Amino acid sequence: QVQLVESGGGLVQAGGSLKLSCAASGSIFKINAMGWYRQRQAPGKQRELVAVVTSGGSTNYADPVKGRFTISRDNAKNTVYLQMNSLKPEDTAVYYCNAVPPTLAYWAKGTQVTVSS
Repeated sequence: QVQLVESGGGLVQAGGSLKLSCAASGSIFKINAMGWYRQRQAPGKQRELVAVVTSGGSTNYADPVKGRFTISRDNAKNTVYLQMNSLKPEDTAVYYCNAVPPTLAYWAKGTQVTVSS
């Protein structure tokens, strides 16, 4: 059973950068698509998928983060990364990694990203 641990969040000013890491306790090699999701704290906001990377290295991004975020994976290290540049206050959220589509058992605590204006 794979367990995921997200890290790398923090407080940053608008325009700054952060790099998130998602370390898996088991092999993610066989998981075709891994993604980063975020949950903003505004009422009614649902968890949204912001970036996807396949085992072959193909990537896809939600429109709000295109050109600013870069997802990557290192299967040898069982780790998925999210490089976030030009951060905006609206990027403030708890960020989670999971398979795409998500597996219920893989949801972990996430990592908080707060962007101040």
